[in-house]
Amino acid sequence: MYSFTTGQVRATLKDRDAWWTVLLVDPVATPVVRRVARYRWVTPNRITFAAFLLGLAAAAAFWQATWGALAIGALLFHLSFVLDCMDGKVARLRGNGSAFGAWLDFIGDRIKDLTCTAGLFGGQWAATGDDRWLALGGLVLFVNMFRYLNGAQMTKVRADMREKMAAARRAAGLAQDGELRWVEETMDAVPAGAVPGEVADINGDFRARHGRFIGLRNALRRYRIRPHLVSGIEFQMFVFIVGPLTNQVAIVTLVTGALLLIFEAGLIYKLWLSTRSFERQMATLRESVTVG
Repeated sequence: MYSFTTGQVRATLKDRDAWWTVLLVDPVATPVVRRVARYRWVTPNRITFAAFLLGLAAAAAFWQATWGALAIGALLFHLSFVLDCMDGKVARLRGNGSAFGAWLDFIGDRIKDLTCTAGLFGGQWAATGDDRWLALGGLVLFVNMFRYLNGAQMTKVRADMREKMAAARRAAGLAQDGELRWVEETMDAVPAGAVPGEVADINGDFRARHGRFIGLRNALRRYRIRPHLVSGIEFQMFVFIVGPLTNQVAIVTLVTGALLLIFEAGLIYKLWLSTRSFERQMATLRESVTVG
């Protein structure tokens, strides 16, 4: 049997996370993780599988289309998400996470998203015969697909910029061998002073234009809340929990979906400014190498 302290469990929390997770899930998941992680038979993969089964049960409840069944589905979906937040914590706590476990978690979540969407919106369509429910379900699938593809491509672009700038800085004699870090990765709050030589800054344009947002971001960071206030997590929680509980699935889905796309547009705008700054800095580095 393992033994862990509360401090060790808290150390597994992400530096920044969705406000829904920070405020509504971690306060429940953290003490539960400390208790269940003691038992060797409670493995991260088993927690992942339990979360998956609860997600399927939520989808089945959603299909019934009555308010009582929707409420049960919402509760099951929330419990599934709590478990989904626990598997990674247990893995980090024990240091026994695996590549297969990461794959299992990702695939299980995608199947759960699909089945819950089919259950919730397909159930409403079957009960009412209104084809608009099918369109709304399609919208949920599209928004989920867009945010995943957008996030993956942004990560790829940032990684590509990091690799190219690291090589250019080494060629210019400005950095040693090693991974280049962005300034936001090394500071809790970005100061107005000079950026250390080993750290690159491509978000200066964004900070200069949107100082108030930076203040809000830093305030939220103190509570581990990321400024992307309507992310995929909030979108799913509102669609599959708030909407069913309030019996306002359609309006909650439309409003939250619109807010998510607005926040995604903000991320795209920030990336655009970053790429402009990146290109200017790369041009300067290439010029310095040529002159040298």
